[in-house]
Amino acid sequence: MTEPIYISSVTPEEAAKLKGGTRQLTREEVAEREVGTTTVTPCLSRWLIALFLLTIIAVPVIQHVIEVRAGKSRAFHPKAADAALIPGQALQASKNPPVPTAWGKIQAVNSLFLRDVKAYEKAQEDESFLAVAAIPPTQAITAALLGLGNEQVYIGRDGWLFYQPEVGYLTNEGFLSKNFLRARARAGNAGDEVQPDPLKGILDFRDQLAARGIRLLLLPAPVKPIIEPEHLSFRYTPQTGVVLQNPSYAAFLKALDASGVDYLDVSGALAAAKKESGLPQFLKTDTHWTPEAMELAATLLVEKLWVLGISSADSAGLKHTTETIAGRGDIAAMLKLTATSTLYPPQTVTIHPVSKADGSPWSPDPSADVLVLGDSFTNIYSLEAMGWGKSAGFVEQVAFQLQSPVDAILRNDAAAHATRDLLARELTQGRDRLAGKKVVVWEFAMRELSVGNWKLVNLPAVTPRTPMATSVSTGSFYAPPDGGGPVRVTATVTALAKFPRPGSVPYKDHIFCVSLSNVSGPGVPAGSRAVVYLWSMRDNVLTFASGWKTGDLVTLNLKSWGDVAPDHERFNRSELDDDKLQLETPCWGEPLK
Repeated sequence: MTEPIYISSVTPEEAAKLKGGTRQLTREEVAEREVGTTTVTPCLSRWLIALFLLTIIAVPVIQHVIEVRAGKSRAFHPKAADAALIPGQALQASKNPPVPTAWGKIQAVNSLFLRDVKAYEKAQEDESFLAVAAIPPTQAITAALLGLGNEQVYIGRDGWLFYQPEVGYLTNEGFLSKNFLRARARAGNAGDEVQPDPLKGILDFRDQLAARGIRLLLLPAPVKPIIEPEHLSFRYTPQTGVVLQNPSYAAFLKALDASGVDYLDVSGALAAAKKESGLPQFLKTDTHWTPEAMELAATLLVEKLWVLGISSADSAGLKHTTETIAGRGDIAAMLKLTATSTLYPPQTVTIHPVSKADGSPWSPDPSADVLVLGDSFTNIYSLEAMGWGKSAGFVEQVAFQLQSPVDAILRNDAAAHATRDLLARELTQGRDRLAGKKVVVWEFAMRELSVGNWKLVNLPAVTPRTPMATSVSTGSFYAPPDGGGPVRVTATVTALAKFPRPGSVPYKDHIFCVSLSNVSGPGVPAGSRAVVYLWSMRDNVLTFASGWKTGDLVTLNLKSWGDVAPDHERFNRSELDDDKLQLETPCWGEPLK
């Protein structure tokens, strides 16, 4: 009779000892001997190692080949690492550390280096051919089937989308709590420290305006989850009229009352309008309010201005028209879906563009009694590049309802400090935007209370500058004259401002600032320097200039910033770390590849 064959990991020697013995090995004993033991031949191991190494090396090699063919290779020139090693930035970080100790200086320089290295790594991830090819279809599938967004987008019910920092504003700890303020203050990088307390920034600004006889009026614009929570949670319905808030908001308003700061909170009015009409007050796939909600807020602001002594002129002759427009939301763009995706289609709204008596579009008037400082909540329906029409924004509606001139300084994003920075620059460069003002309206999205940098911004005395008919040169800084044609120059890049990654912010266009040295061209004094604004991102795609690094020799056309400012100054933009450079007269640049 043939003996059965047993398959196990028992060696021949062990089998010989067991043969004829009293028992065979049990299954448990065989399993115990086999656990953790894998037999691989030398040939197979070499193939596995080779395949593993090939997989690791193939991705960066292919990426480098793609970039070389596109003429923008950065694979072996990490821009972020270069920036971190600039002596000037490292010196600034060591001189002004958050903690003034030897260890604090080391931490400051190290945080600067880590910030730039992480930014470089993230940029490489975003621009990888694998990410470009895989993310859009993968995101479409996970969004449609699983309701999953990404690090910036929450997918709500019924096709609604929400911006993560706005949801975080409601769910995070109170923005005035000591632990929250301490954590945010420590989160800033060297040379970019965060002043997290909104009360300090607001009261400082109020006092500087009061010294000029000007009244400050705050307008915190409610963000989407505050008014539309039923699209995030089944706990709410449109009929409840609930207004959600950050735990510190009530204390914030109480502190404003105690300090005598005027403010207008339109949240309750928007919630009431929603409950009465049954219509949403925010766009489905965008961070901003609907035209109807914006116009209601404008009406409430005009009524508040009347209370503060601002009267209508009844002589502006401003006119309303009606226009229907379809737009695609900024949150939907952050999902990085393909351009042909129909998952989140455009939304149609009705806007009311405002024009002057002669039919030309409304424009700010520097001689007005009222100055509005605002962010994208004022630019929406006004700045055409945002995709929701033009000349129909918040300030236009205020001017129309007031029937009086209104001045405005507007810029997308960072409203906690950006518009104050722009105002200070106007004053420094001899343009007194506060002359004749009675009220400054400061509008900012409520999320800024928990994520904004409320740094103290000094409003300097105005020093008039003598206009020059020829090219402008402040010290060794060059800028073309207003109204002139473009000047073609070559120069060396000495510093670059940071800029966001595509899809990381709810804006598809971005401008950044670059410092140039050894500027040479027709009519340019020898050895000139220049401070230049350029596009870093257009329609969620990084530009050619975004690939520049310090030390690069570049060619570009320079124009007067004054010639393009009416169209460009409202876009989200980043400045150089050096405050002194920000005071120089800037140019507008158009790179030549």
